[in-house]
Amino acid sequence: MTSVVASQPQRVALLLQYRGEGFHGWQRQPRERSVQQDVEDTLAKVLGQPVILHGAGRTDTGVHAAGQVAHFTAVTRIPGNRWASVLNTRLPEDILVRASAPVGLDWHARFSASWRRYRYTLYTDPVPNLFVSPWVWHHYHKTLDVIAIRVALEELLGYHHLSAFRRSGSSRPHSWVDIQKVHCQQEGPFIHIEVQASGFLYGMMRLLVGLLVELGRGNLSSEDFRRIWREERKSEVKYAAPARGLCLLSVGYPENPFASDVVEGAMPKPTFAA
Repeated sequence: MTSVVASQPQRVALLLQYRGEGFHGWQRQPRERSVQQDVEDTLAKVLGQPVILHGAGRTDTGVHAAGQVAHFTAVTRIPGNRWASVLNTRLPEDILVRASAPVGLDWHARFSASWRRYRYTLYTDPVPNLFVSPWVWHHYHKTLDVIAIRVALEELLGYHHLSAFRRSGSSRPHSWVDIQKVHCQQEGPFIHIEVQASGFLYGMMRLLVGLLVELGRGNLSSEDFRRIWREERKSEVKYAAPARGLCLLSVGYPENPFASDVVEGAMPKPTFAA
């Protein structure tokens, strides 16, 4: 066991990756496995005492992360940049700490963040593929109109009230979201839908993609799509895309504690610059 006796607390930021299919989301649950619980329990074993891990975002059950950010505060002699190697020898195989860094005691993984970026990936080949199935929604029933999806996404840019894309059960006091960047790109059988925003509503990306797919299939007109979110017709957003196609790509900060190449290298095939 590593000696961790010290007199002054330090705060450490972690750049985390995890495969979401084995977790009941990020947040600790009473009877279900979560990412927060696994990392907190590992930290407690190293430190010899309980510790609270704060994440930049609470990913849902089954959602992956390539660049989740979290922090903890503890009295320890282990330098901030050593925690990645310390934890990776102890964490389960479906969680990885890509990097760790010391940060100020006033720095917060959630409240210091400027934006979060998610990507949803659809796989449209009619033939299934075992080696991509954990990471995509295999949608082969009908060709999707990528241009229509792209245009609909671009209309969401800006500060909007998006209660139509909010699942019930959230404690967030409002549904205003500042969408900063969007992108839709097809690469062979893969369609990538990306959204960068200051924050995301509970279930927002999966509900949004579900409605975009209805639009792309021709089951919904562009006018209908626009009317649904602008008039907050939540009852008409009936389908949420499967969790396995969704990935938290990155979290942005005015001064990122991690090196840019480490952050960018964590993102599979980035399609727009930070």
